[in-house]
Amino acid sequence: MEGWKELLYNVAFWVLTVLTVGSGVYVALSKNIVRTGFSLLLTFFGVAGLYALLEADFVAALQLLIYVGGILVLFLFAVMLTHKITDVNLSNESSSQGGPFFAVFVLWIFLVYVILATKWPDAPKFGRQATVEEIGRGLMGKWLLPFEVVSLLLLVALIGAAYLARPLAVKVIEPLGSKKA
Repeated sequence: MEGWKELLYNVAFWVLTVLTVGSGVYVALSKNIVRTGFSLLLTFFGVAGLYALLEADFVAALQLLIYVGGILVLFLFAVMLTHKITDVNLSNESSSQGGPFFAVFVLWIFLVYVILATKWPDAPKFGRQATVEEIGRGLMGKWLLPFEVVSLLLLVALIGAAYLARPLAVKVIEPLGSKKA
């Protein structure tokens, strides 16, 4: 029975890996911004699935709630509700080919070298306990002050973004001698 569990785990890992990497490459190379957004959805689901396979249930749930449920849905609504969406030429103009591919290739060679040269410990057995309780105790105990400082920093950034995004008010300057009726 243990062999089937390991086989199923390996198959799920490779399916999620191919899904994540394939849709991530499509995000980087696609010229259609709507398809890029939906491909990013698959990438986020694949990453959440990989977190779940690593028994990081809390991080997988956060991945789904924050990235898929919040950021990506907001991105897709913003793209779909713009008036330029009917324009056939709407595209991702940042798809230059030469330099980024060379940089990624060099990084990939380096990562393969590190993976092959490292003496990896054996993977832990299945059945590890959930991490939600540990994270909750840490956030409400030792890390409470840094957690609150970061939340205030994010609030200030949100207020600043709202201030910068607001439309500029047109100020009408009246001549000095004029009177209002």
